[in-house]
Amino acid sequence: MSSMNIRALRGWSCAPAFLLLFSVFPVNHAFAQDSTHQGLPVADPLYKTIAGLDTALFDAYNTCNLEKFGSMIAEDLEFYHDQAGASYGRAPFMATIKANICGKVHRELVPGTLEVYPIKDYGAVEIGIHCFSHIGDPHPEQCGKAKFVTLWQLKDGAWKITRALSFDHH
Repeated sequence: MSSMNIRALRGWSCAPAFLLLFSVFPVNHAFAQDSTHQGLPVADPLYKTIAGLDTALFDAYNTCNLEKFGSMIAEDLEFYHDQAGASYGRAPFMATIKANICGKVHRELVPGTLEVYPIKDYGAVEIGIHCFSHIGDPHPEQCGKAKFVTLWQLKDGAWKITRALSFDHH
């Protein structure tokens, strides 16, 4: 990503880069899963692993534990946003989190939306819907929702996010 684009993302006080990744924009309700679960069954060990990683990642996100959060992001992170474009690298991503997310935004996974699929000899892909609210919002139940796809790589015994997508914003 060019330095101009990184500066533009850092300058968005109302739409920080990570928030754009898992945006507060409303999502089409047709994306929400019905009672038919897709992907691995929730009892599958890989599903449990990825669900646990998601929880750990966003516990760190919600508490601004940047050391823990950063340890789960690959150095060569790529994330793609349908409105903001592409961003590359952990360092600029973490700087944006520190400047624009810490103490300002809270994330929850929408129950029943998590799907996990194995990627042979690589790791897994996680798909779901996130719900974001601003800390101190008197109506957190009216959070913004967005679709997400996260690619997790298992390398040298550690799971890290290498690619993430945020799309279909309205």
